[in-house]
Amino acid sequence: MARDYKAKKYVLLVGDGMADYPLKELGGKTPLEVAETPHMARIAACGVGLVRTIPEGMEPGSDIANLSLLGYDPRKYHTGRAPLEAASMGIALRPNQVAFRMNLVSLNWRGDGEIVMMSHSAGDISTEEAVQIVEDLKKEFQLPGIELYPGVAYRHLLLWENGPENAVTIPPHNVLGQCMAPYLNNSSNNPVPKLIRRSWEILKEHPINVERRRAGLGEANSIWLWGQGKAPKLPLFSDRYSLSGGIISAVDLLKGIGVYAGFVPIHVKGATGYLNTNYQGKAEAALKGLASLDFIFVHVEAPDEASHHGDYEEKIQAIENFDQKVVGIIVEGLKVFEDYRIMVVSDHLTPITKRTHTGEPTPFAWASKNEIASVPAGRPFTEPSAKESGLMFESGHELVKAFFFEA
Repeated sequence: MARDYKAKKYVLLVGDGMADYPLKELGGKTPLEVAETPHMARIAACGVGLVRTIPEGMEPGSDIANLSLLGYDPRKYHTGRAPLEAASMGIALRPNQVAFRMNLVSLNWRGDGEIVMMSHSAGDISTEEAVQIVEDLKKEFQLPGIELYPGVAYRHLLLWENGPENAVTIPPHNVLGQCMAPYLNNSSNNPVPKLIRRSWEILKEHPINVERRRAGLGEANSIWLWGQGKAPKLPLFSDRYSLSGGIISAVDLLKGIGVYAGFVPIHVKGATGYLNTNYQGKAEAALKGLASLDFIFVHVEAPDEASHHGDYEEKIQAIENFDQKVVGIIVEGLKVFEDYRIMVVSDHLTPITKRTHTGEPTPFAWASKNEIASVPAGRPFTEPSAKESGLMFESGHELVKAFFFEA
């Protein structure tokens, strides 16, 4: 592909799950409409629209959405979420291995036989606590062909030799507050619930859970397996677009996409994936990375986590932090480059009222250095303004090509 671009540097900034539905608590507005986001609005004044990152019929997950944003058609390249997370952990899957995401979750057993999903993150368990639990599970899970790998916070990995690649599994953040007894007590041919149940006795009186119980915190009283798949085969990003790339994220899933795409992984100290993440560190690392790379992908998880918690105030704060400490700093820092293009996007909607992802088209905005300097402000970065613009990408994987070549 000939290198014939209008820009010298490219930055794609993802505020995970920023987009939402109108909330009665906010007077019928969304968190994006209420939040103060002057820097995203500055970009939106130059160009704003909608993009369908989740193809019809596919699960509205961040794996699918971000593959789309990076120009990979999920219908062709997506095999599952867990293989991407395995790659981020430096684990090369063998051809017959199926990787599963293994969450540590909090379940509530009720007297009426209900088993309710209370927290997909075991009450935001710390990495230190979680790693100890997973290491202890490894000693107890003496099962042929099963390997466990500790990750970050509640997010871990289970590899299953010749595992059930097509088994029915359920993302735990999709069923918060719901009764999971029918699924967990399933005695059909699905071996996944059986393996989940095996963890209960091991975790029930684990010392960390005993201590968390005393402190009134959510317990990691069950594993939860989902997002399974075998290793995908992605063409290198540099081969497709003749651009060198780097990725910044606290989330293993995004790092794994970066591994398969051939991106340089850029580590940022204090990047947590939560409201307390090191926003400014991510922005500064992105600008530093652009000194040697053509394209930087920056992902901030905090708005999505706030949505899963059902906390609109935390989500507004996360959006404002993203705008001020990531978007604003990067736009200012990009001035030193001869030319650039920048895009901000919500990879998918994560409505507060649902506490999970949905698949509707999501807003994006983009601008060049010249546009930032010359186009007057006046259009906010919100769901309504994106819809009113009339600009729509029905195939999400076509967006980045337009970002590089057409816009």
